Amino acid sequence: MKRKIFIAIGIVVLVFILLAGVKVLQIGKMLAFGKNFVPPPDTVSSAVAREESWQDTLNAVGSVNAAQGVIVAPEIAGTVTEIDFESGAVVNKGDLLVKLDTSTEEAQLQAAQAQAELARLNAERTRKLSADKTVSQSELDAAEATLKQAQANADEIRATIEKKTIRAPFAGRLGIRQVNLGESLDARKAIVSLQSLTPVYANFSLPQQNLSQLKTGQPVQVTCDAYPDQKFDGVLTAINPDLDSTTRSVTLQATFENTNQLLRPGMFVRAAVTLPQAEAVLAVPATAILSIAGTAEAVYVIEPSTNSAGGLVVRQQIVRTGETHGDFVSVLDGLKPGDRVVSVGGFKLHNGAPVTINNDIVPPSVNNPPDS
Repeated sequence: MKRKIFIAIGIVVLVFILLAGVKVLQIGKMLAFGKNFVPPPDTVSSAVAREESWQDTLNAVGSVNAAQGVIVAPEIAGTVTEIDFESGAVVNKGDLLVKLDTSTEEAQLQAAQAQAELARLNAERTRKLSADKTVSQSELDAAEATLKQAQANADEIRATIEKKTIRAPFAGRLGIRQVNLGESLDARKAIVSLQSLTPVYANFSLPQQNLSQLKTGQPVQVTCDAYPDQKFDGVLTAINPDLDSTTRSVTLQATFENTNQLLRPGMFVRAAVTLPQAEAVLAVPATAILSIAGTAEAVYVIEPSTNSAGGLVVRQQIVRTGETHGDFVSVLDGLKPGDRVVSVGGFKLHNGAPVTINNDIVPPSVNNPPDS
């Protein structure tokens, strides 16, 4: 009985040893496979750091203003008797816009003209009598003064009638009508906006340290959100002689022909003043720059692998960047011309990671995108 127990124990121990051996062999094979395992390379897009000549620009934000723009309003109160324009219409200088009721003034004018005619006749008679020494000089002076006063009264009434006939002060495009026929208008009550859209101005400001780089005649280009695919070319025409004492900035004005009248007063625009000198830079796509440790910037440089498997690997390189130009950014330090860097896909990489290059997966970067 004891021998059977010992034999059973021996068999159990033997099975345990066999199982332990098999498990040890499996673990050994897994460890060996792990040591030899090479992860598949990540697919990235790449770009070559290249030297370029960039035209320097000074960038700012500003707004569009009409060369001439007013809110048409009456100088004196009155009732609207005629509206001679449509909202949004184009008008010429002197075109009739609105007439106010002048019936009272016209009646007063007839009376004033009659008084002026009577004064004229009296003055003529007095001149003849004065020539015959029949009346004194003072009577002649009084008759002449009465005539002038009567003529002045008539002219004053004519001026009032003219002020109630409201015309376009210059050529331009009208806005939305804000009055109705028969409406009683107070003085200075808005009737309609009138804006001259050819040309227009863009006003913007730059810091005082840029003042020495500015002069009238320099090219200016603006873009706006309303037309993201279009750029508008103009010329710097005015530099304010004084600076803002709070911001220490100088106000500038550029003029744009605006023949298609796309730029409208009040629009927000981004302005770029082109400087005459060009600057040599080392440029890479802006998408190649990665932020690390909060404020530092880096790129992944693609290099041949040094192991026996070959292929390509990446190396993280700290860089210092400068200005942007379209989809590109200038690198001031950390790269040299000809270095190939990861332009898309760098967020998933680490030092020494294997990569393959596929530049068909993203559109190419451009120096002058529509809204740069």
